[in-house]
Amino acid sequence: MFRSLRFRLPALFFAGILLSGLISAVIALQLFKSYAHAQAQHDLRREALGIADLYNNQAEAYADNADVNTFTAENLEAATGDHIYFAGVQLFPGQIDGLVTVRDRYVDIKRIHAGETFPFTWTPPGHHGNWLAVASPVGENGSYFGGFILTRPASVLRTGGWLPLLGRLALAFAGGVFVAGAFGWYLSRRVTEPVLALSDAADEIAAGRYDVEIPTVPEGDEIGHLSERFREMAARLAEAEQLERNFLMSVSHELRTPLTAIRGHVAALAEGLVDDPEARDHSLEVVERETARLERLVGDVLDLAKLDAHRFTVMEEEVDMGFVCEQAFSAFAEAARSRGLDYSAQIDERPTIVSDGDRLLQIISNLLANAIRWTPDGGRVELELANRIDTVCVSVSDTGPGIKPEERERIFRPFWSRDTGGTGLGLAIARELALALGGRIELDSVPGEGSRFTLVLPLHAVVPAPEPAAV
Repeated sequence: MFRSLRFRLPALFFAGILLSGLISAVIALQLFKSYAHAQAQHDLRREALGIADLYNNQAEAYADNADVNTFTAENLEAATGDHIYFAGVQLFPGQIDGLVTVRDRYVDIKRIHAGETFPFTWTPPGHHGNWLAVASPVGENGSYFGGFILTRPASVLRTGGWLPLLGRLALAFAGGVFVAGAFGWYLSRRVTEPVLALSDAADEIAAGRYDVEIPTVPEGDEIGHLSERFREMAARLAEAEQLERNFLMSVSHELRTPLTAIRGHVAALAEGLVDDPEARDHSLEVVERETARLERLVGDVLDLAKLDAHRFTVMEEEVDMGFVCEQAFSAFAEAARSRGLDYSAQIDERPTIVSDGDRLLQIISNLLANAIRWTPDGGRVELELANRIDTVCVSVSDTGPGIKPEERERIFRPFWSRDTGGTGLGLAIARELALALGGRIELDSVPGEGSRFTLVLPLHAVVPAPEPAAV
């Protein structure tokens, strides 16, 4: 369980939220503590300056023989909430009663005599712990004889400031972690459910069950893309298995038919059942023809295996394309005549290229065999050779049933056929050979009207014609 993606993904998400929340809380707490400390010093400075001004005002009133009110330290401390001390010498009547005068060891009296208002940290007489304090000098005409010290315990900042804040932060953090955890759990399920479904589908496919249902994921993200590619893979595997079955059935049929014919004629000859010389010659012709048929079938399978393994060797020789096309055309003339096909060849130019002549003959023969096979009796099959501006093209046109758009890629796959006849290797070998020779096969087809296969060879393979000899 703990190693599964369903647990690890929300756990990592939750741990990230927890860590980021703790870091944010620590930073916020430190910032608040710093702010509270600065604010406390600001308040102390303001109060110290106010009391110092009050004391100076009393001193001026005393100098003018006015009535001077006496303010007690307890009243001022009750008003400010801070403790008040005095450093220096109290020179005037009407002083603040109840003040505690501190000695020099508690405060830097020189800074007070210099007229400086400054904050510091100390431990007042009779108290413990750290206290925040601000000293503010008193005097007149630039002469300072003492100063007031307003102070409060540093623990007040903790108990009255950041400790309550810490509790509220903890509560908010717990709520945020709960919301983030719920969101992380929901998000992880959204991510892991299709992944786990794909994993289950992969197990089914590994067991040989290709008809498994692939989960549908909205496209636009990586999981949707993975699901779509996985669905295509499953379809390809199912198709490959079907092609394998078709291949075994078609090859076994293709092998059994000539073998049956060969066995029958050989048995008849061996048992002396054929006495007539003409009948014996006919039997030998059948044996030779069916043997050649077997040889072609085995050769096609071997060629495809070599092409798939990239162990195919291409010869380089000067090839008369007109001669190659005439050879391929004449090989199917009798088959076309027997079916009443309009069988024609248009060879206007005869370019010579550097290529493999036998393989070119095999490609054109496969295209012609495919056209004759699918063209109904009385139809038309045409072979055309053309030397275009930048390519040499050999086209085979037919008036067969045509090829649907969704089948135009499949017909070039090995062992795929639209019916139960044939091995489905002809077009696959033709395309692979064309690619091996540096060319390609193009297809134009209109369902119900016919198809046109074109072998396109690049111009750089053309051998320049020799210049006429000088007379």
